[in-house]
Amino acid sequence: MNYNDIIGTIGVGLILIAYFSNIFSLITKEGKLFFVLNIIGAAMACYASWLIDYWPFVILEATWTIVSVAGLIKSFAK
Repeated sequence: MNYNDIIGTIGVGLILIAYFSNIFSLITKEGKLFFVLNIIGAAMACYASWLIDYWPFVILEATWTIVSVAGLIKSFAK
């Protein structure tokens, strides 16, 4: 496994942890941990996609990161 595979796997893993934790009511979708896991995971997956020049996923993961940052900011405003 090379560097970009490791980064991408960790990133996707964090996104999946956030998703499954929410589905099984371990964390809420409005909680800061949910957004932080998504931000870090999506940013890592975005970086890994950029390393392999796979632009559809760079765009997807960058958007996911930005939306998650917006959600985190919104959660602090409450």
